[in-house]
Amino acid sequence: MEHLLSIKDLSQTELLDLLALAKNIKANPADYNQALAGKSVVMLFEKPSLRTRVSFDIGINKLGGHAVYLDQQNGALGKREPVSDFATNISCWADAIVARTFSHTTIAGLAEHASVPVINALCNLYHPCQGLADFLTLSEKFDDVSKVKLAYLGDGNNVTHSLMYGAAILGATMTVVCPPGHFPDGQVVCEVQALAAKHGGQLILTSDVNEMGPQDAIYTDTWISMGDDTSMAEIEAKFKPYQVNIELMTKVGANFFMHCLPAYREVEATAEVVDGEGSLILQQAENRMHAQNAVLVTLLG
Repeated sequence: MEHLLSIKDLSQTELLDLLALAKNIKANPADYNQALAGKSVVMLFEKPSLRTRVSFDIGINKLGGHAVYLDQQNGALGKREPVSDFATNISCWADAIVARTFSHTTIAGLAEHASVPVINALCNLYHPCQGLADFLTLSEKFDDVSKVKLAYLGDGNNVTHSLMYGAAILGATMTVVCPPGHFPDGQVVCEVQALAAKHGGQLILTSDVNEMGPQDAIYTDTWISMGDDTSMAEIEAKFKPYQVNIELMTKVGANFFMHCLPAYREVEATAEVVDGEGSLILQQAENRMHAQNAVLVTLLG
């Protein structure tokens, strides 16, 4: 494992090892408080963030490392100076690069030109750190993640892609329920189906909420991220049938609710579900740090 650009690049063994290491770091933080001693990690952020920035910054500190945060006040990556120059210059000083960018092309360019590990902290195609945290969370609830049935409702996006790859590699069953025109990327679907076939998993795609079978957990994401130029009325007209509520949770027998946050209560999910007993949202948020620390220790330890 040279970089973490997408969960699809991990073997099943590598993914399971990362989850096991994350659990160990979470349970025994003192054993890892010098894992990154003397190491510096540069964090490049094109997009605003709460969970990603704080979890990486504090996580690196807990491992004994030093985090340097760079926003784009001096110009976007690749505009003020080429992405390749960002990568080669930072590689002179830092031990790793964490990047949260608009385009996956930027992440790929950093990885191509850097001589240090690059971690994708979100791009338009993938959100591997979120996916790792989510499967870490599920692995804390289920002894065998390959037996888990996970449903995702809403807009097929970067989070959906990472969940699909993770489920397929782990051999789990994932049902993706989206309005017509909002399914995950076609190439991603093909890659996931191949991985699922290899590892004994299953990917089910449908636009009909009523076609969902029994589920262990239901995952959703904000509808707002579809685009600022889309009116809320238009969004609600298309997505309202995909709202996660108690009735749906009960109908499919799902004990757990998941969301990558920020959540808009009474929009993609009701407050009763978001803040209910079966909600894993804060466990997911905390696990961002532990999963990312496992990646850092694996790449730099």
